Amino acid sequence: MEKQSHPVFVKLQNPVYQAIMLLAAVLVFNLGALIFRGAGMEIEQRFPWTIAASFLLFFSALNAILSIFAKNMDNYWSRSILCFVGLAALSALLAQLFSKLTMNDAGSYKWIYIVVTIGYLVFLLILTAMRKIVDFAQREEWNQPKLRQKRRR
Repeated sequence: MEKQSHPVFVKLQNPVYQAIMLLAAVLVFNLGALIFRGAGMEIEQRFPWTIAASFLLFFSALNAILSIFAKNMDNYWSRSILCFVGLAALSALLAQLFSKLTMNDAGSYKWIYIVVTIGYLVFLLILTAMRKIVDFAQREEWNQPKLRQKRRR
């Protein structure tokens, strides 16, 4: 009997839904920061870049962990990487619009984006390797190891 997954979990396994959901969260947080700034709260001008980098890191962790449940890894990989690039570009565009600073003017956020991107790829590779090892171990027939006799001189 196969276990039925919750519909929300099934949609969450799709990288496109993950990216759309997190891009919406970036927009909501930027609008919230704009409202708080308008209310007189002191918010750093580079805060939208912090929001963009934070949700990009969240996407990379969520996406890599959910890659374990993907049925077709090659399809999941290609869609995930495209969604990561799209999320990175669109969240950077939103950060630039809300902060009125380019990535180069925002300080070290260019390097933060590079580190998050490399970390995402490494994390995806590690989890993919783990999954392939587990799949191989489940397919392999395990027998008791043969005992070898020591050679005596």
